[in-house]
Amino acid sequence: MKLKKIIKQTRIDRPEKFRLADCDPADTHGVDVDKEMARAYLVEEIERLADLQERLYAEGRWAVLVILQGMDAAGKDGVIKHVMSGINPLGCEVHSFKAPSAEELNHDFLWRCAKKLPERGRIGIFNRSYYEEVLVPRVHPEVLAAQKLPKRLVDKDIWRRRFDDMRAFERYLARNGVLVLKFFLHISKEEQRRRLLDRLEQPEKRWKFSMKDIDERKLWPRYMAAYEDMIRATSHAAAPWHVVPADRKPFARLVVAGAMVEALDRLDPAIPAVTGAAKAEIAKVIKALMAEAPRGQRPKAHP
Repeated sequence: MKLKKIIKQTRIDRPEKFRLADCDPADTHGVDVDKEMARAYLVEEIERLADLQERLYAEGRWAVLVILQGMDAAGKDGVIKHVMSGINPLGCEVHSFKAPSAEELNHDFLWRCAKKLPERGRIGIFNRSYYEEVLVPRVHPEVLAAQKLPKRLVDKDIWRRRFDDMRAFERYLARNGVLVLKFFLHISKEEQRRRLLDRLEQPEKRWKFSMKDIDERKLWPRYMAAYEDMIRATSHAAAPWHVVPADRKPFARLVVAGAMVEALDRLDPAIPAVTGAAKAEIAKVIKALMAEAPRGQRPKAHP
């Protein structure tokens, strides 16, 4: 499978020409990949990702921020569960952002996400993110009204200003060693209908269902317009968007995993080498620990 080519096709490098209507949520970019085949490829990518994450953690210089956006039932939780299954939990943190709390509403819209940024050496995953602030309030003006902004700042240019702030924030992160990877899981309205129905028909999945999902579904065209505008305005060199066809879950997970591997591979993190006095000290410790072994288990001295 030419995964690198597929990843390149999902990356929005020319946002000024981007149209969401041109992206088919069921597209697999010419690859006829079944569930078992995708799972086999995913295992390979997860192994590579685990190795890169271990090196990233040991080097402790770069941080990686993965942003997942998409409509309800687009597969964000599934991507986290499957793609990150081989990652050492010590080096990965997941944060989900829902409606802002009272405390969060007392701060700027980037505040709650900025305080959850990953440390150097770690991978941070945002299940939804600050991008919600140009989606939900745009579709629901009453949400914007509750954000306590000075009235003169709530005008027709507020979304443009927020887009400017997001791009600037991501450039700042990039200049400070944070790799930002952004994925929009693009699901069709019909596939969402099937997945919501599946939740309702399986008792063990009903806890995921909310009537709010149905209310938001009625606003589908407005959300699609907001997503398109968001991607056009905020896909830039420091943090391009990947629009991932998400109707086929195994394919979507594979694309996200492959894009993460490709990006981390470019960072080329390395486990720090031990040299000089530290190396000599380690040799002394090894010798001392070997000497403590019970008689009969001590390694024979080299002639």
